Amino acid sequence: MSTETPASTPAESAAERYLAVQRSAEFAGLRRALRGFVFPMTIAFFLWYALYVLLSAYARYFMGTKIIGNVNVALVFGLLQFASTFLIAWLYSRYAARRIDPVADRIRAEIGEVTHDHGPRG
Repeated sequence: MSTETPASTPAESAAERYLAVQRSAEFAGLRRALRGFVFPMTIAFFLWYALYVLLSAYARYFMGTKIIGNVNVALVFGLLQFASTFLIAWLYSRYAARRIDPVADRIRAEIGEVTHDHGPRG
């Protein structure tokens, strides 16, 4: 039986690698890129939704204005909420593919994780 202890166990070395990546400038840039899209888009969508709610509550005459047949401004604004949700998802998908995924893949490769080009990553 040996009295020597290994310098680090595999779990410790993995933890150290993850901490080193977390402190790296590349990871900080990745977080900045993510926040640079997510925060402004979240604020913009929230303001757009708040406008819809406020107009529905306080500008009933305007929201009730008929555009074509029985289609009024409120219905159009409501449908535009769905359209803007899908637009944001599409924009994020494009943004992530260009600015986030390549950096994340490089970081993953550095720490030795296997990357998959399909399906969600955990």
